[in-house]
Amino acid sequence: MQIRHLQYFVTLARIGHFRRAAASCGVSQPTLSAGIASLETALGVELVRRDRRFVGLTTEGEAALPWAQQMLHDCDGMLRAAGRPGFGLTGRLRLGVIPAAMPAAGAIPPVLAAEHPDLQPVILSMTSREIERALQAHDIDGGVTYLDNEPLSGVISWTFYEERYLFATPADGAFRGRTSVSWAEAASAPLCLLTRDMQNRRILDAQMSRVGVDAGPRATANSYTALLSMVRMGELSSILPHPHARMADRDPAILILPFDDPSPPQAVGLVVLDRHPMSSLTRAILACVRSAEFRKRIEPLRGEG
Repeated sequence: MQIRHLQYFVTLARIGHFRRAAASCGVSQPTLSAGIASLETALGVELVRRDRRFVGLTTEGEAALPWAQQMLHDCDGMLRAAGRPGFGLTGRLRLGVIPAAMPAAGAIPPVLAAEHPDLQPVILSMTSREIERALQAHDIDGGVTYLDNEPLSGVISWTFYEERYLFATPADGAFRGRTSVSWAEAASAPLCLLTRDMQNRRILDAQMSRVGVDAGPRATANSYTALLSMVRMGELSSILPHPHARMADRDPAILILPFDDPSPPQAVGLVVLDRHPMSSLTRAILACVRSAEFRKRIEPLRGEG
């Protein structure tokens, strides 16, 4: 069994297309196909269902995939651990970040660069459920997500800040001159909210249910930029996490109001797989977010919203 054949198999499972998987691995399609066939021979089972093209994985292939992903991850960790001492990490460190936490993501690259100048952080926007799947598949090295609501299992976590919620509404609209708003008033306003696949939306729905109201948004989006654009145009209001609301507070077209009856805050922070030995990339990102410099950079997000 050869490591490169495991790479071909994992890449094909991820991309779902022989030619594109081969290109991603830097080999020809016949080479990739032959490598996967050799892996199947070594294991004595068929891993891939074929019909002139990639159809999917067999039951045996689905069962083998997480082990192949783990073996590749461990091989990469071994190679990094065996690297020359005294030299910083190189390559890419992949982080999945929920849209609500993107304002904190900017603090990570400069803190990492101070210790590992040749390590390239790659910040990917993902839902919390996508982060969980990508962590288990070793497609990312860490995630920034909610820690207590819909918590992940088998992870080490580190809190960045506690998320609070604010009401964003057109500055010249119905709430002009107000200094606060209730959840019932917010629910009755014409709203634009995140789509239901976003955990932040599920948190807001649960809060609405707790106070006995139901929000039926007139528009939804999977981007805070889109939500703010709809508020800015003067027709709809929204409910935002305090980091995004703070950025919008400087916009003269948007009025940001606190709630009279605040909802419970939600912890947001880093999650990495709880595995030993810990990979060098996992150690690097944990050291980054636990550092005094990182805490200093995100301090504005930790204060009152």
